[in-house]
Amino acid sequence: MSSLLGARRDPRMARAGAVVLGIGLAIMPFVVGAGAGTAWVRVLDFALLYIMLALGLNIVVGFAGLLDLGYIAFYAVGAYLYALLSSPHLAVAFPALAPGLHWPVWVILPLGALVAGTFGVILGAPTLRLRGDYLAIVTLGFGEIIRIFMNNLNRPVNLTNGPQGITQIDPISIGGVSLGRSVEVAGFVIPSVYLYYYLFLIATLAVVFVSIRLEDSRIGRAWVAIREDEIAAKSCGINTRNIKLLAFAMGASFGGVAGGLFAGFQQFVSPESFTLLESIMVLCMVVLGGMGHIPGVIFGGILLTVLPEALRYGAVPVQTALFGKVLIPPESLRMLLFGLALILVMLYRPAGLWPSATRKRELAVAREAAEGRSE
Repeated sequence: MSSLLGARRDPRMARAGAVVLGIGLAIMPFVVGAGAGTAWVRVLDFALLYIMLALGLNIVVGFAGLLDLGYIAFYAVGAYLYALLSSPHLAVAFPALAPGLHWPVWVILPLGALVAGTFGVILGAPTLRLRGDYLAIVTLGFGEIIRIFMNNLNRPVNLTNGPQGITQIDPISIGGVSLGRSVEVAGFVIPSVYLYYYLFLIATLAVVFVSIRLEDSRIGRAWVAIREDEIAAKSCGINTRNIKLLAFAMGASFGGVAGGLFAGFQQFVSPESFTLLESIMVLCMVVLGGMGHIPGVIFGGILLTVLPEALRYGAVPVQTALFGKVLIPPESLRMLLFGLALILVMLYRPAGLWPSATRKRELAVAREAAEGRSE
């Protein structure tokens, strides 16, 4: 794993680090489950889903420099596609399809990536001339349009069941083994959330591998060139139109896969899971971790998934110990502390908590230029 994250200085150290990290990731759910309960293993499952989302958004924002505030729409597309193709819901709208479609996961996930990537191209095509705030507003609108569609496509034909969402979704099954139930292996019972952890971990490692290969490729360098100076990139012969569309498509495909896994995990989807706040949360993971830096984005995804839950669980006992009663509701205090943490990080670590060397150099040059103009 460390070799995936760029540790190439000493092959033997890289292999040893990969073995240690692999063992740690393999036993993680058992350690967390024994120490904090299965609820925190479920938090780890969501952390892996958010890492996949953050890595997808990192292609658009971190590599290509295109601000996207509607990224959660691709997550919704993947989730609803899985829900429609692996539940009895369509049989309600189209009785001829009874007892509903129950396609296997290995068909739905690639299809979800393809459909979400197509939506990414649809979003990117009319926004090729936009940058900065204008692009952010357009993508924000796209994300809200998808959510509102999902909320209202229950008439005249009930495709999404509207605000009530789609239920009775098939759990993910691999080799005839359903991950929705506990499995007994050699006398040990492995809970469902542990099984999903390993599936999500494999998917996340695959996304990390693809991201690293893209970053080191000609396409990745073209994305960086567009981020730095689009006019200069075009003058060097880079087809900025196609490269931008490819960034939107690749990032969206990661979101579609994560959405399908989410639907199979929850066995329920509704528009409430795909609000603007979710898009902003994923964007915060990319920015706080370190835009364009894959290890930083992974760290940001873990931190911003685990930290709010830790604040939620710790708010009541800490206030009770200090003041003898609860002064601020846990949900309000959680968001207050979370917002304060974001402000502090942006003030003192503007490049992110784990930035790339390139990003640090960019900020240093910009700061020196600003100081020179002020003099």
